[in-house]
Amino acid sequence: MTKADIRIGFVAIARPTFDLDLANEMTAQVYSAITETYDVIGSQDLIMDGDAIDARIAQLAAGYIDMILMLQSSFADSSMTLQLAQTIDAPLLMWALPEAQVGGRLRINSFCGINLAAHGLRRAGFGYDYIYAPPADVAARKKLDDFAIAARVKKRLAQTRIGRLGEHPEGFDTCRVNHAALKAQLGIEVLQFELDSFFARVRQAESARVDALAADLSERLDRFAEMEPEATNGTLGAYVALNELVCEENLNGIAVRCWPEFFTDLGCSACGAMSLLSDAMTPSSCEADVNGTITQLILQWISGEPAFGSDLVAFDTDADEAVLWHCGLAPLSMADPEVQPQATIHSNRQKPLLMQFPMKPGRVTFARLSEASGEFRLVIGGGEMLKAAPAFTGTSGRLRFDSGAAAVMDAIMREGLEHHISLAYGDHQDALESLARILGLSVLRL
Repeated sequence: MTKADIRIGFVAIARPTFDLDLANEMTAQVYSAITETYDVIGSQDLIMDGDAIDARIAQLAAGYIDMILMLQSSFADSSMTLQLAQTIDAPLLMWALPEAQVGGRLRINSFCGINLAAHGLRRAGFGYDYIYAPPADVAARKKLDDFAIAARVKKRLAQTRIGRLGEHPEGFDTCRVNHAALKAQLGIEVLQFELDSFFARVRQAESARVDALAADLSERLDRFAEMEPEATNGTLGAYVALNELVCEENLNGIAVRCWPEFFTDLGCSACGAMSLLSDAMTPSSCEADVNGTITQLILQWISGEPAFGSDLVAFDTDADEAVLWHCGLAPLSMADPEVQPQATIHSNRQKPLLMQFPMKPGRVTFARLSEASGEFRLVIGGGEMLKAAPAFTGTSGRLRFDSGAAAVMDAIMREGLEHHISLAYGDHQDALESLARILGLSVLRL
């Protein structure tokens, strides 16, 4: 997703009794800046009466917009903004403009306008966010960008289909799925698939596609030739079958019951297949963790890169570090570029195919769509992935949290959070905060 893919509905509201020359000048600056970056529906003409707002609303309603940017070009009462919120189902961002305080006339009185609108929106139960800054303000543009990305993610979530393959393991309540709440609150549909029929599909996977995957991975993974061929082909067949299922059912992501049946019935590991799928931008979670897959999907859409669902398995509060680990399903694109990824076997089940490598150093954002409190909220945090030798077999990384290892560990335990956390490279915390506000979710910062 690029910014050019995001469609903003633009509305500049004013009242003719204020300084329209200044209002038009500042509106033109904002409009010029956003049209350079985004697909914009609506002109920079000032909207000052009922006929004009009706016409603009009709234009926006036909434009399939992702969000509304309401520029308070001068003071106006709350009626037109409320009309926007009542008739257009899209996240609303209000922008008020400061003006020079030189002892003369109050020329546009913009902040008072969004203050009135905020009161009316809040009383009517509508969500919104706001900016108070001049047109060229860098922080304002960053906030607009974060809000726009979040608005686009909200729209995409309402069209999302997640495949759930099998059930979560007994005792793993952290991976339970709340079908009704996901549909009602986020618009997400979860489709259930059974392991037996899927395994039959795996066994019928086209041999030419499996062979082509094997040839490619033999170039990318050290020790690939040492893996047990039949079991390795089982994992590659699982990737082929998962990819077919994703395409046939128009799935955005998948959550897989990866044990014990993959080992006991199919004779291979699911990890390598899920690694390949996530690397190809179809996020995949183990242990049938639907909320984990959704979190990865959100991070993927915001960052534009693959995301990874992992366990937090160790804390060293003296060194202020923690270890992220999973058996071997991290996307290969997350490997430390100075280390050759290896093919390996599952540490407990002794079956291939898994990916083994330390994660690349760099800035990371981690998140979780959590239901630990009994309702959905978004867990958000940031940190630095350190350059380090593998802590364990499989895929692992050594992480230094912004808020400190001790504080994160304490929050996880006292809040009873899920054992899976998702991460993507880059700093995306502000966009996640915007998304939480748009979705009406509370935020827990780690």
